[in-house]
Amino acid sequence: MPPGEVDDLAQDVFLLALRRLSTLRDAAAFAPWLAMITRNRANDYHRRSPQTAELPEEVAAPAGGEAEAIAALTAIQGLPDAYRETLALRLVEGMSGPEIAERTGLTPASVRVNLHRGMKMLREKLARRDAHE
Repeated sequence: MPPGEVDDLAQDVFLLALRRLSTLRDAAAFAPWLAMITRNRANDYHRRSPQTAELPEEVAAPAGGEAEAIAALTAIQGLPDAYRETLALRLVEGMSGPEIAERTGLTPASVRVNLHRGMKMLREKLARRDAHE
């Protein structure tokens, strides 16, 4: 998360907590309640703004690999949202299934299903592309 957005997110958490304070049933549970709001707002932030970073110019794709990488990314972008997000988190960001579940709010079982189905669809798309070349 960019440092400039941390303050905004913290302010958002406390404003939301203030608005929902009447829903707190046990004052002794304030800290876990506030932590839950914070965690949910952070997850919302990460779902809405995908993590991206520019690669330095010195980093080059292996010879001949650039076309394959572009084809794979194009195929991933053509997948339904649920599969695209879980595959991008797994293949691009290198996240594990439990990390993906935590980031997206899905259950670990749903992440496994989305990864399995998404990989199957990706393979089919890439196979069709290769067959047409």
